[in-house]
Amino acid sequence: MEVRYANHPEEIKRYNTTELREKFLVEKLFEAGKVNLTYTHVDRMIFGGVTPASTELTITLDKQLGVTYFLERRELGIINIGNDGYVILDGKKYDMKRHDGLYVSRGTKEVLFGSNDASNPAKFYINSAPAHHTYPTVKIDIKDIKPLELGKPGTLNERKIHQYIHPNMCESCQLQMGLTMLMPGSVWNTMPAHTHDRRSEVYLYFDMEESTRAFHFMGEPDETRHLVLKNEQAVISPSWSIHSGTATSNYTFIWGMCGENITYTDMDHVKMDQLR
Repeated sequence: MEVRYANHPEEIKRYNTTELREKFLVEKLFEAGKVNLTYTHVDRMIFGGVTPASTELTITLDKQLGVTYFLERRELGIINIGNDGYVILDGKKYDMKRHDGLYVSRGTKEVLFGSNDASNPAKFYINSAPAHHTYPTVKIDIKDIKPLELGKPGTLNERKIHQYIHPNMCESCQLQMGLTMLMPGSVWNTMPAHTHDRRSEVYLYFDMEESTRAFHFMGEPDETRHLVLKNEQAVISPSWSIHSGTATSNYTFIWGMCGENITYTDMDHVKMDQLR
């Protein structure tokens, strides 16, 4: 597990492209047969990819977290962006098709990830946050989610927001997680931009062709920076930063948040004339 430390907004004003990418961009999440995780000190979120192939995989972070097992003091969100697989939680098996989600309660001791076909593995994207209470584990099928339909073709931001770990679907301590699909011909997400000083966020961009690139905008509204991402890469967004993107084609992204509350609409809007 890689560790990323928190950064003051004044620092990034002096970062060059390489330094900005080293601090906020995670380039490799999904490798067959591996668990690739990142721990950010921004709200202590753990995120990354679990890609089981011929054998089942698990997450073992007891020494790094000072606990006896991974979810002793944490909750976990999972969304499968690959082929069919499964997750076993304390002996109970959950089949996980593409875009299926799972909220895993604090106190779950055994978490195993598997793929139905080793040559076409599942790709489990995970977000985990510290938890103070145990809420029930919930399997979430994207077909059971009524998406928010926002934007319009004229502003290139027609999109469907699927709220997985959200009060509409399940209870959680502080973790929120969802999936946003950009419609063909639309490329902009979260513009006009906003910040939410009470929560941090991580974006995973995927469903992109090899030649497609996403341009993720970050930084304080009056001092913006950008990162160039390719398929299946993630970016850390501190609470003081905007988090908005555009790309050379439509795409899908998963957003995960944790912090002071679970109020999805708790945000500080940024007017277009405030951006610099």
